Amino acid sequence: MDESYGQYCAVARSAEVLCERWTPLVVRELLCGSRRFNDLHRGVPRMSTSLLTQRLRHLEDCGIVKRVAAGKVWEYQLTEAGEALRPVVMGLGHWGARWVRGQLRDEELDAGLLMWDMRRFVHLDQLPRYPVVVHFRFRDTRPADQLWWLVLEAGRADLCLQDPGRELTLVVDSTLRALTEVWVGDSTPAQALRSGDLKVDGPPREAERLWSWLGTSLFAPTRAEAGSVA
Repeated sequence: MDESYGQYCAVARSAEVLCERWTPLVVRELLCGSRRFNDLHRGVPRMSTSLLTQRLRHLEDCGIVKRVAAGKVWEYQLTEAGEALRPVVMGLGHWGARWVRGQLRDEELDAGLLMWDMRRFVHLDQLPRYPVVVHFRFRDTRPADQLWWLVLEAGRADLCLQDPGRELTLVVDSTLRALTEVWVGDSTPAQALRSGDLKVDGPPREAERLWSWLGTSLFAPTRAEAGSVA
């Protein structure tokens, strides 16, 4: 960073490392399992690639991240110091879920980020033994963000922007806000279905099990609990 707080306080010195714009979100992505540059960028899609490169170098210089060769590409891994940030970053998320209330703003809605987040937190242990292909259709996004396919099989989840040519198990038709609110804990699937803002087409058994497969965001239980007692 170009500027220092000029204080010996550990809070001030830690803030100099972590509180630059975007840096906490880059650390969040690493804590959530992203290792390669493109995967990291998917988690912060509104951050320029040049700025992401800069922030990663800063984290390397601070001993939080190390870059290692993985075949012909580089991967970024958290050091012991970086992993020690897990309770800090998760605590910040739970604090925000509990205390930063109010409806999500339109500019905070992002189909790509939502789908990427859902893909990486799929409950693989809840999936059936047969392949599951879920097609998501957003009614109100720009054309490039309207269609997504989540392919779940063999203990992994793949996200596709183009039709994978597989037989569909379920089709989820939704507004971006409705599915996002379910994901973050502001709403429940039942509420979104009743409103008509979300619809699931397919065999009833699979449609019912969909939400146990997808789960919710890491902080949704905290947000839902906070909403119930507000």
